[in-house]
Amino acid sequence: MHRESHLLRALLGTHSEAMWLGLGGGIGFMCFVFRYKGHPPMLTVVAQAHPEPMIGKALVRTGVPHEVRQTGSARVAERNLRAALETGDKVICRIGQDPYDVAVLGVEGDTVVLLDGQMPLAAFMSEWSASKKNRHHLTEITGPPSAEPDLKAAIKDTAAKLTGPVLGNAFDVNFGLSGMRRLAEHLADPEVLESARRRLPECLETEYTAPGATRPLYADFLDEAGGHPAAPLYRTAGELWSQVALDPSPELALRAAEVEEKAADLLVRF
Repeated sequence: MHRESHLLRALLGTHSEAMWLGLGGGIGFMCFVFRYKGHPPMLTVVAQAHPEPMIGKALVRTGVPHEVRQTGSARVAERNLRAALETGDKVICRIGQDPYDVAVLGVEGDTVVLLDGQMPLAAFMSEWSASKKNRHHLTEITGPPSAEPDLKAAIKDTAAKLTGPVLGNAFDVNFGLSGMRRLAEHLADPEVLESARRRLPECLETEYTAPGATRPLYADFLDEAGGHPAAPLYRTAGELWSQVALDPSPELALRAAEVEEKAADLLVRF
């Protein structure tokens, strides 16, 4: 259901997707409308924890020993990749211009074998070099989890990002509960609404999220974490966000935001 959580579940096998999601930061909300001269406005929503990468946070929270390497040299990067695979360690690489993490299982000739498919080595190296900030980013997992995760701390961290500053600057108005209300405001603009009809099905169901804006999966995490009174509210919020994806109206988005405010209040008081 969720890319990063599925990747960790498949590689380490120690927790469910829901648990890995919660440990990696859980849910979040970021809403931006980008406007460029001569082009219609472009709406983007990220419904999972953002912008801190989820996999690194989840590995730290579970005491998974790992090493992160990054280099500007493609030759060195390929050497690092092959060396890590030869040791039998599990390897995660961050690829693409809009970066995302993939698990690399091996290199066979001129083919890179991934958890979810294959890529020609040349194409993989091109994608691995695409983002300047994340160029040749490699995480090598060198052992199993060594700590019991602090679930209460994970929940409090998610609550803090939903209700308070995320970046610590003026852009924070676009994050968390404030970002949800801004989405409702943006949807009152006919031009943004047209963009929303194209973008929200992806943003709230598949792209950097899981179905229902990741809320149902996060509710499963809260249940697994010992039960939490916010879980039913997040399931309701997930249903509402799925409706918003199909019918991006300000009224529906505002209803979802109101449910989220009640749920976040419960998280804060946990």
